[in-house]
Amino acid sequence: MKAPLTLVIVLAGSWILLSGHWSFFLLSLGIASVVITVLCGIRLKIVDTESVPVHLLPGLIRYTPWLIGQIIQSSLHVARRVLSPKLPISPTIIHIDTQQTDALNSVSYANSITLTPGTISLDVGKDQIEVHALTRESAENLKSGLMAKKVRKMEGVR
Repeated sequence: MKAPLTLVIVLAGSWILLSGHWSFFLLSLGIASVVITVLCGIRLKIVDTESVPVHLLPGLIRYTPWLIGQIIQSSLHVARRVLSPKLPISPTIIHIDTQQTDALNSVSYANSITLTPGTISLDVGKDQIEVHALTRESAENLKSGLMAKKVRKMEGVR
């Protein structure tokens, strides 16, 4: 019951913010469309805690500033390497143990790796992620496991 109610609130809030209309007629049409959409989702059995992962929101709020900081640091690192021919670029492919408890955590981890410049997740397996890193330093940072730990903490796994 929590997921459908949350979905109604999110969809209604989005509709109101995006439409900008406040007349009774348009608000009632918006609410009707939201309710019909959620009822269809319930009937199709696609409204659950996985499709509406509100439980991840507190961890995501803490994780996002850290990830933005990592993206900025990595961007500066890559820019220095590209602009200064003296600094070595040593492309490497590594395999990192996911250290995650389920597929959602592994995908979140792989996406976080890809978001940071200089690293790209090539393949996500059951226990490992194949990563291409622009430099050995970037690869070593990933091997340290800090990002994996932060992703587990974001998703409520210790």
